Amino acid sequence: MIYAIGDLHLDYTKNKSMDVFGDSWANYEDKIFDNFQKLDDNDIVLIPGDISWAMKMDDAYIDLKRIDELPAKKIMIKGNHDYWWNSIKKIRDLNLDTISFIQNDSIELENFNVCGSRGWLDPTSKESKDTDKKIFDRELLRIKMSLDSIKNDKDIIVMLHYPPFNIDKKPNEIFDLIKQYNTVAVVYGHLHGYGHCNIVEGLIDGIDVHCVSSDYLDFKVKKIRD
Repeated sequence: MIYAIGDLHLDYTKNKSMDVFGDSWANYEDKIFDNFQKLDDNDIVLIPGDISWAMKMDDAYIDLKRIDELPAKKIMIKGNHDYWWNSIKKIRDLNLDTISFIQNDSIELENFNVCGSRGWLDPTSKESKDTDKKIFDRELLRIKMSLDSIKNDKDIIVMLHYPPFNIDKKPNEIFDLIKQYNTVAVVYGHLHGYGHCNIVEGLIDGIDVHCVSSDYLDFKVKKIRD
């Protein structure tokens, strides 16, 4: 089965608190790890970014190794807080047993393809600046590269970190792009606490859309496909 959960925000040092987003974050790492124990080694978990608070690869490796030792296979993309994610080659050279990483490419599973990229703050947001628009446009190109890397006709699951919607909760350019392909499902995260009011889910233009921020899911993985 294919599951998803984003925004693990792991911190083995225990120096970073998520309390600002509510009491539900108390002991959140224990909740996540306990729920992973219910999975089978053949299950697949999509993790769309904000994996570790680490700033450097060596520190991130400790958190990644903790994930690697959990049941199931995992597929990850970069989130806006994954500052340690600089070189995809160095990340893949860690040779983790159960984790795969997507960057400008895709992964073929038995019945699906998985692709995606971080995305960015939608240009219609009040917080968006000229520099944000440039990043958004660059992410649009990265997502297209990921989609175009697919060389078969299997259904596609797209992983994003930012929601592919504008300030009015309508599909944005990223969503318009992915629906041009054989996309059947989209998972995204990023939204916490009060941000949950901006969540958009459901069947949209024939695509199953899921918000999988860990606190939104009560730190449990969500089944996306059998």
